Amino acid sequence: MKIKVLGTGCPKCRALEANARRAVEELGVEAEVSKVTDISSIMEYDVLMTPALVIDEKVMASGRVADVQEIKGWIREAGK
Repeated sequence: MKIKVLGTGCPKCRALEANARRAVEELGVEAEVSKVTDISSIMEYDVLMTPALVIDEKVMASGRVADVQEIKGWIREAGK
């Protein structure tokens, strides 16, 4: 599973990345969490606001910091 945090490095972007990493750790799943900071790469996802969270190339949240429980639910769904 590939999880991407889209954002330029603002505090909200860092918080979303931390929540994503915590969700992966708590679930004990195999996932690669990465940050995408390049604006042109972010625009490829058709995201209007950052931070955004992408799981297996599907945008799950944009313009807000999703909490750990919400991310865990998305990870479970993506793993099915």
